[in-house]
Amino acid sequence: MRVIRHTDADFAHRLREVAAPSSLFDAAIEQRTRAILEAVQSRGDDAALEFTARFDGARLTADQLAVTQAEWLTASLKADPALRAAVAEAEKNIAAFARQSRRRNWQMKNAHGAMVGEKFDPFQRVGVYIPGGTAPLVSTALMTVTLARVAGCPEIVVCTPGNKEGCINAALLFAARAAGATELYRLGGAQAIAAMAYGTPTIRCVQKIFGPGNAYVVTAKRLLVGRVAIDLLPGPSEVLVLADATANPRFAAADLLAQAEHGSGHERVWLVTTSGRVLRAVEREITKQLPQLTRREYIERVLENNAWLIQVKSLEEAVALTNQLAPEHCEVMTRQPRRVAERLRTAGAIFLGPWSPTVLGDYVAGPSHTLPTGGAGRSFAGLTVDQFQRRTSIVEYNRGSLRKALPAVRQFARLEGLDAHGESAEVRQKK
Repeated sequence: MRVIRHTDADFAHRLREVAAPSSLFDAAIEQRTRAILEAVQSRGDDAALEFTARFDGARLTADQLAVTQAEWLTASLKADPALRAAVAEAEKNIAAFARQSRRRNWQMKNAHGAMVGEKFDPFQRVGVYIPGGTAPLVSTALMTVTLARVAGCPEIVVCTPGNKEGCINAALLFAARAAGATELYRLGGAQAIAAMAYGTPTIRCVQKIFGPGNAYVVTAKRLLVGRVAIDLLPGPSEVLVLADATANPRFAAADLLAQAEHGSGHERVWLVTTSGRVLRAVEREITKQLPQLTRREYIERVLENNAWLIQVKSLEEAVALTNQLAPEHCEVMTRQPRRVAERLRTAGAIFLGPWSPTVLGDYVAGPSHTLPTGGAGRSFAGLTVDQFQRRTSIVEYNRGSLRKALPAVRQFARLEGLDAHGESAEVRQKK
């Protein structure tokens, strides 16, 4: 862990290091990812299968990529009551939240008396990436596929990596099917994003791709913008705990450790506090709690490279630094956390007070845990159901409203030198 205090002589310089670009913008990762995309575009299934063998150790044929109905059924039969109850509880909250934020058609009369409005249609075929690797993210299936189902998407394609035998975690399979997935392929990494974007003989291309992933997955999504629609850039997990002297150091330390355990090594965690006492206590708590955790090896890698404990002079400086970092998750452990949250403008999700750990957002609270990382929160919001809807504007004039619009149309056509534009409206008024 790196400890930085506002009293340090090189404080400003070290803060610039804290705000350095994440792995989302690593030039070497981008170069390797671009090569994967080009190979899948040109060689389809063959390239995707070669990368699967190289990176995941699974040697598959094209006809083994798709999960069969028998596998779906087997996963359902294996689901015990505890898993079923947890999936149902989380899905209920996620679906309810999604229904509240779904966009609805509307119309109004403009100044000419014409009807204008918008309609929102679900994308007809969407792709969802669910990370696998060292931890099968069962919750991510619910936090993405459920939104697609609530939006009304008829075809929901899921890609997720299998193990070295090509098998996918049964709980993840059950959750994906329960959430509404219609197709699932045992394919991971940048090659999965490429297959969904370009299409292969086995996997038909989709209209839009959703879901979190490692640095290669997110880089692939960024490089494919324009070829296919993309939700946002949700990469390796992050959490920032914004704390004053009232914060509970044990809680803060536990939450930092939780987000560091995902396993990619590119996760980032920050404590930003006005209290030197809290900083020292959190540092001690991390040392105390770490040996008890089963994924200690992964956590230690993050603590060594991407963990910062920062003491700032004032709460105003803490808020400003948080807005600069744009963390995926921001926990506010201060007096009057709601008032502090009003000044936070770039966080993916905000968790208020000592009883709202990030894990609730990860699993069961309701909002999707697919959130922008790597500073992308300055430009992107988290995943919402309306991103599965395609917006179309509607314009309907009649003869009278067209007549009212003609003077302004003539003026714009004259100014821009586009006489055919003007004539296309004028011709409708001529006898």
